[in-house]
Amino acid sequence: MAVSALRGGCFLLFHHHHHRCIPSFSSSTRSITNLNRHSKRFTLFARYVQAQDLFSSRRFQDSMENLPKLVEDIVQTSIDTGPRGVFRLAQGIQAFIGVGQEWLADVSKSTRSTAGLPTEMQLGLLSPLYLRRLFERMGATYIKLGQFIASAPTLFPPEYVEEFQNCFDRAPPVPFDEIQTILREELGRPIDSVYEYIDPVPIASASIAQVHGAKLKGSEEDVVIKVLKPGVEDILVADLNFIYVVARILEFLNPQIGRTSLVGIVKDIRESMLEEVDFYKEAANIEAFRRYLENMGLTSQATAPKVFQYCSSRRVLTMQRLYGVPLTDLDSISSLVSNPETSLITALNVWFGSLLACESFHADVHAGNLWLLRDGRIGFLDFGIVGRISPKTWAAMDVFLGSIAIEDYNSMASSLIEMGATHKDVNAKYFARDLEKDLDTEIVVATARGTTTTAVSAGIMVDERQMNALFLDVVRVSESYGLKFPREFALLLKQLLYFDRYTRLLAPNLNMLRDQRISIASSRRRSKYMQNLVIPS
Repeated sequence: MAVSALRGGCFLLFHHHHHRCIPSFSSSTRSITNLNRHSKRFTLFARYVQAQDLFSSRRFQDSMENLPKLVEDIVQTSIDTGPRGVFRLAQGIQAFIGVGQEWLADVSKSTRSTAGLPTEMQLGLLSPLYLRRLFERMGATYIKLGQFIASAPTLFPPEYVEEFQNCFDRAPPVPFDEIQTILREELGRPIDSVYEYIDPVPIASASIAQVHGAKLKGSEEDVVIKVLKPGVEDILVADLNFIYVVARILEFLNPQIGRTSLVGIVKDIRESMLEEVDFYKEAANIEAFRRYLENMGLTSQATAPKVFQYCSSRRVLTMQRLYGVPLTDLDSISSLVSNPETSLITALNVWFGSLLACESFHADVHAGNLWLLRDGRIGFLDFGIVGRISPKTWAAMDVFLGSIAIEDYNSMASSLIEMGATHKDVNAKYFARDLEKDLDTEIVVATARGTTTTAVSAGIMVDERQMNALFLDVVRVSESYGLKFPREFALLLKQLLYFDRYTRLLAPNLNMLRDQRISIASSRRRSKYMQNLVIPS
């Protein structure tokens, strides 16, 4: 999601705000490991004051007015969850007890040694190792959360980021006989009447689905079968409804949390994650992308797998099998094409073009989903996570990226105001001043020294940790002015970070935001858009 379950706009939730105290998973975790460093931000006294403030006359009155709606939401969510909520609670207790027993056993072994109890074990189930084990026992939703932690080095301590890397691509496979049962139920006919052969050893096993190689009956065409793991949808619904209820209660107890759009973010996470378990929607996303390639005359440059509708359903997706290598496999790419940079430019042009010319854009272009195929084309795989963006938002996003590159804070402020949602007027001059004061844009301005001149390459040529830090600062400053950004803001930034990795590997001298060979979707309108931008005084 991540989340990808906690995907995209989720990072807006977890940053530290300098002007008010917002409960945060990452900051509370850090306070465990370094309490003294954060005592000024997160103290028992501050929380006590907030609790007292809740019961001030005006706030108490507002809270009481909102109480019926809160109760109604909780009751309705509980009804929607049904018996599976009780089942998940039992599973959670069982997982907690299981990991707790592992911790006790390890503590018992450690106390026998002269070295004493390691620091990690002193943290109990909140330590990276045991928390990761607990997440894995809890299943799909929490594995996705673990993946989000692993992907956010600026939000979580490095020991947690490193430990939760183990949540990627290590989901235990479902036994093949269970996969066969699902196929029979979904297809409504014998498996051997559809497939000539299915490899019982999965190609991949993720938290939500499992993929097997196969051959179609008759044509013997190579395909892959993506099968939703049994019980996953019920688990997601129960877990996400629980998270929603917690968010509603937190917002009720501390109305300031409402400024972070916590409930809205949770709703968006819930909607986007549940889309992942509906393969009809993924099939529609693939077909929309294939139509885009055909309409734009790009089928000789890129492709997405063909979907075989007659043997696909809500829980089963049968697709053409594409053969190739990830864009991170430089040695294999060099054996397939003479100029890897050209292939990367093709991938960038196809993806940037899809932002406005396709019904949705691919919002998860990590190396497992973006390949160079054996025939030299770019292959886009796995359309479970997609985004949709309006021309207006992308035009503002384009100007924002360009303004970072040249450190134009006035344009940066104006584009962020255009992109964000706010209930009050924003003073763009002060906003630009604060951006200039608080952002370290030097991390995105890479200097390339030549023989006679010094050229400033204003592309995204830094590592993900630095870029995440920059964008978190952007969000922090923007929120101090009441600006809230759409989910697509984070989704787009994440994809640019993926493409930055490919750029540094395949074309180190390429500036993907300024190279004339790359057609960014809104670049033709940039001048007109900038002329129409009004900077409020």
